[in-house]
Amino acid sequence: MSESIIVVDDEEDVSDLIAFHLRKAKYEVSTVSDGAEALTRVREELPSLVVLDLMLPGISGLEICRILKSNAKTARIPIIMLTAKAAEVDRIVGFELGADDYVVKPFSPREFVLRVNAVIRRNASPDVPDRLTVGEIVVDRTKHTVSLLGKQVECTATEYRLLAILIERRGRVQSRDRLLSDVWGYEAAIDTRTVDTHMRRLREKLGTHGAYLETVRGFGYRIGEELPKI
Repeated sequence: MSESIIVVDDEEDVSDLIAFHLRKAKYEVSTVSDGAEALTRVREELPSLVVLDLMLPGISGLEICRILKSNAKTARIPIIMLTAKAAEVDRIVGFELGADDYVVKPFSPREFVLRVNAVIRRNASPDVPDRLTVGEIVVDRTKHTVSLLGKQVECTATEYRLLAILIERRGRVQSRDRLLSDVWGYEAAIDTRTVDTHMRRLREKLGTHGAYLETVRGFGYRIGEELPKI
């Protein structure tokens, strides 16, 4: 396994612990303790994954996540947020900014490595077209963007992944649990209402074209073949 990981945490004992277990799992690991330096290193090295502490000197982890996910060069790099905060609002903000997973300190090193494995596996480039389309909606996998009628739609990384997966599996119903696993990397570890919330926001951003995102009552969602006739 040759994937590289950058660990960003100002607590040396925590970053050393993470680095030890990730190296034991055959990952190449480097550590950074400062937010500004982290941005520079990620942009230069383009690692396979970033482990990002929420509370950092200079620039917060959430701001770093926002910056990385809003840049085409770094948007597809998966991020695992690491924090001592356990409040639901912190998890929601992290996910809305595009974080791929969220681990609360203290944590089990074994579980942490399993989560890293899952996130990297999930973000490996699948053998699918660079552009996915349904109607006038276009998902560009090379630019990590969504456009509608030729105009870019501002989506979070999570919304982007959710839409891309549904279009890839067009016509097939995806259960909420399956979407939690494939988009967020959870095995029913968070409330399935998270999926509903993201779907509602995605529909709002797509306007009338959001009707392509069909709800299959009691089960999940799918992409329809055409817009419902009004």
